[in-house]
Amino acid sequence: MSDSLENPTTREPVRVLVLSASLREDSLNSRLARLTARCFEGNDAIVECRSMSDFAMPLFDQDDEDATGFPPGAEALRTALDQHDAFVIVSPEYNASMPGSLKNAIDWLSRFRPQPFNERQCMLLSASPSMVGGNRGLWALRIPLEHLGARVYPDMFSLSQAHSAFDERGELHASDLHARLDQTVIAFTDLVEAAKHYPCVKSAWVEFLGERPDPAVDRIDA
Repeated sequence: MSDSLENPTTREPVRVLVLSASLREDSLNSRLARLTARCFEGNDAIVECRSMSDFAMPLFDQDDEDATGFPPGAEALRTALDQHDAFVIVSPEYNASMPGSLKNAIDWLSRFRPQPFNERQCMLLSASPSMVGGNRGLWALRIPLEHLGARVYPDMFSLSQAHSAFDERGELHASDLHARLDQTVIAFTDLVEAAKHYPCVKSAWVEFLGERPDPAVDRIDA
């Protein structure tokens, strides 16, 4: 029997990629990404915290893909995903949706086979000066990720009035908000640990709409 089953306070190791979807180094979402990474480390996860600026790539163009293959930024992001058991995206909200650079990265990665998002656990967070905390953008972000097979965690964390939420150490002023972030991270880490180390036996993966994978419609070229 593993130590984690004998001692419920001991975790089996999991690796988590925390990705800030903001291109600005000290943006509100980058601050939240760094805080989230520290929360994961405090719960015994192995964490890598990166920014979308580390994975720059041109606008998706199938002619470019056919001529020269995948850009280095797309290859690097796929490698980063493959090296981790789960990924976390901390994304700003642009016009009630996701940033164009993030959607472009998803479009590039959708072309890889095997699909790097498929069956990988994912959690979404956002930070915004607004009262909704960027939550509308996260609902838009769920759609392409779930379409590509990511297991998007139901509980999203959106930090409202984020411009005044952080102290000089990068922690949250409000202890109840910090506790909720920690609880969300703990619950997600539990799920990732279970999915990696104690998987259920599955004979086939079926999409939520009841459609079985079909090579004829797996990829639609437009």
